[in-house]
Amino acid sequence: MRTVHVVVPDAIDDPARRSGGNVYDRRVCDGLRQLGWLVHEHALADAWPSLSASAREPLRALLGELEDGALLLLDGLIASGVPELLLPHASRLRLVVLLHLPLGVDARSTEVATRERAVLSVAAAVVATSGWTRRWLLASYGLDEGLVHVAEAGVDEAPLATGSEAGGELLCVAAVVPHKGQDLLVAALRSIPELPWRCVCVGSTTRDPQFAHRVGREVDAAKLGDRFVLAGNRSGADLDGYYARADVLVLPSRTETYGLVVSEALARGLPVIAVDVGGVAAALGDDGMGAKPGLLVPPDDPAGLAAALRAWLDDRELRVGLRGAAERRRQTLRRWSTTVQAVAGALERAGRSPHG
Repeated sequence: MRTVHVVVPDAIDDPARRSGGNVYDRRVCDGLRQLGWLVHEHALADAWPSLSASAREPLRALLGELEDGALLLLDGLIASGVPELLLPHASRLRLVVLLHLPLGVDARSTEVATRERAVLSVAAAVVATSGWTRRWLLASYGLDEGLVHVAEAGVDEAPLATGSEAGGELLCVAAVVPHKGQDLLVAALRSIPELPWRCVCVGSTTRDPQFAHRVGREVDAAKLGDRFVLAGNRSGADLDGYYARADVLVLPSRTETYGLVVSEALARGLPVIAVDVGGVAAALGDDGMGAKPGLLVPPDDPAGLAAALRAWLDDRELRVGLRGAAERRRQTLRRWSTTVQAVAGALERAGRSPHG
């Protein structure tokens, strides 16, 4: 039996801290078991936004206990910030890093990128969750092309959203944090108050309470009242209900390596209005006939986002066309089984490599 130790944040199964990364980690762990792997999960507390001092000791102990040649898959959220723990074991363990978002993309200091590069450079393999991430890693960190693999997120089948005739039910699904750009969405919507829209933002408001409070103040200052709702974190049937009632997903992110919510929306036949960053365009894709199931706007451009929202709300023919493209794109979305197979392939190659 193939064996892998997997290090993940302890929030992996916490519905109050749902994220694309946690969903991905859980589906990979469960999927590897279904493929016959023996998976030992090691969940570390206080892994967000960086591994705390208290959480480092359990990781240090685990690394010391693993036998030579053991295969260790680490969530990049954990691995990228602790080169001092991982580098001493790189020559005897087969380290594989699952990278959802390179810390260096949004780094405010060169030290963050330097530490991340040090970890990835000694890994037996790096699994990137999008082609865009792989290209960024190769260009920015100079990693060996043969060691960086891509396993894009999958999606579950879901019923078609019902939506509304007017198209004004807007949905944003993302934790309320700066790089998800809810402040840009407020700025865009405050410029089109005369149009018939209502926006619900589903996502944790506790990851960055200061930013969430700021967004709330901006909503109040714009006098948007109950037209712009910060609904907090939702999961399961509750989240499904928000998707079912929506007309379009809006993703105003400043940084996004892939955007699992794009796939989740498309799985329900929902068009997407998103900022064209990272791997979002690839996640959006097309309907197989060249038609995109949504609109892409430039980064950090509230006016551009407002123009796209205005076009959506004003033009019924546009809405019908995008909805049709989304329903066709729904048929070609990647399933989680394909994602897991890609991760398993990277692990197998790392296990066979002379590294370690």
